Amino acid sequence: MVVLHVKRGDESQFLLQAPGSTELEELTAQVTRVYNGRLKVQRLCTEVEELAAHGVFLPPNMQGLTDEQIEELKLKDEWGEKCVPSGGSVFTKDDIGRRNGQAPNEKMKQVLKKTVEEAKAMVSKKQVEAGVFVTMEMVKDALDQLRGAVMIVYPMGLPPYDPIRMEFENKEDLSGTQAALEVIRESEAQLWWAAKELRRTKKLSDYVGKNEKTKIIVKIQQVSERFCFARSHSEDTKHVNLHIIFSCPRAEKGISLADRVYFTSHT
Repeated sequence: MVVLHVKRGDESQFLLQAPGSTELEELTAQVTRVYNGRLKVQRLCTEVEELAAHGVFLPPNMQGLTDEQIEELKLKDEWGEKCVPSGGSVFTKDDIGRRNGQAPNEKMKQVLKKTVEEAKAMVSKKQVEAGVFVTMEMVKDALDQLRGAVMIVYPMGLPPYDPIRMEFENKEDLSGTQAALEVIRESEAQLWWAAKELRRTKKLSDYVGKNEKTKIIVKIQQVSERFCFARSHSEDTKHVNLHIIFSCPRAEKGISLADRVYFTSHT
């Protein structure tokens, strides 16, 4: 099996293994699913930690309002009244006004926290150092553990607008967030190795040969992202192009950072 050390830019993400005979169409999809799946687990862990600390999400029209404003507008958190944690709640105000402050008791809180720690460890970047391969089965297991813990603590479920429930139902809306910039669309994913794009129409062995003990570092990116280039000019360019560095596998010696972010314009 060929070992792939997957990176995003220069940052290690995870290890994956595949036969050299694997079609790159299939491999690119597999790498992208694991990559995006890990991001999903990480987003969920962050929100479950907030759930443990401050209870369920407030309705969108109540978020960020003071108690006085909520009373004046006669707003009511109907889902918050239904979604009560097992064993009762302990009020812990959410200073940023996203959650209703009705946190689980200490015992239930520990159920959530322990599960978050386990899920994080399963998809951690530290698995690279440990030589552990991350698979979609591991990602799904982490998601299932988080889902199970939330069901234990909130048997009545969560509000339909709570980001945790939306993630579990694959209805998350990441538009306008940093998280949206991290996700790579499967149809636009590219793998690069040794300054070469691993084209989907080929097999892995077309690039790495027949040695099944090969270990390579591959970088995942989206088609719309750019590798760095030296400063260039084109006489037939009629508009302004802005090229911004994402990663530099082909950077040559002597090319400065200023040369990697540049305009070419002609009128």
